[in-house]
Amino acid sequence: MADKFAVIDTETNWYDKVMSIGVVVADSKTKIKMDSVYYIIDPEYRVGGMYANELRPDETGVRVAHRKQALKEIRQWLDTYYVQKLFAYNASFDKNHLPEYSKYQWYDIMRLASYRQYNKAIPDSADCYKTGKMKRGYGVESILQMLSGNKGYSETHNALLDAQDELQIMQLLGHGIGEYDIAILL
Repeated sequence: MADKFAVIDTETNWYDKVMSIGVVVADSKTKIKMDSVYYIIDPEYRVGGMYANELRPDETGVRVAHRKQALKEIRQWLDTYYVQKLFAYNASFDKNHLPEYSKYQWYDIMRLASYRQYNKAIPDSADCYKTGKMKRGYGVESILQMLSGNKGYSETHNALLDAQDELQIMQLLGHGIGEYDIAILL
C-alpha cells in the first residue's frame, strides 16, 4: 500500500509563518497525480506576504482553517493513501516550517534537479562546481524551464500549483523514487 508519495509546498507570510499548504499525492511508479489538497491558514494569511495575491481563497476546493486543524486534516488525508514520503523543492525550508510532520521521510527534489549527473537538461554552459552542482539558477522556475523547454513558464507561488510543478520536475527528471534516497533529510 505504500506505493504513493506526496509533494508538499508552503508559502509564508511577512512574519515567516506558513499561510498556505499545497499537497499532491502521486503514484510512486508512474509519478502521476492522484489527488491534491490546498489549505489557507487562518489567521496567518491575513498578515499578507510576498505572494499573498496568489492565495486564491475563493477557488473551488480551497480550505481555510487554523494551522492545527489544517495539519490534522492533511495528515488524515495522507494516511488514507498510506503516504510516508514527502518530497519538496528545497525541502529543508518546508520541513523546518512544518515540524509537526517530522515523522515523515522528507526528500529534496532540488538535490537531484540541481546536479548535472542527475539532470541531463543542464546545459554544458552552466556554471557548476566540480561536484556537478549548479552554482546558480536552480530554482523551480529555472529548472522547470530547462526540463520542459518552456522558457515562458513562470512560477506561480501558490502552494498547490507549485507542488504540482515540483511533481512535474520529478516526472521530467525521470528518476525512480529510490534514487531520491540520496536526497533524504534526516
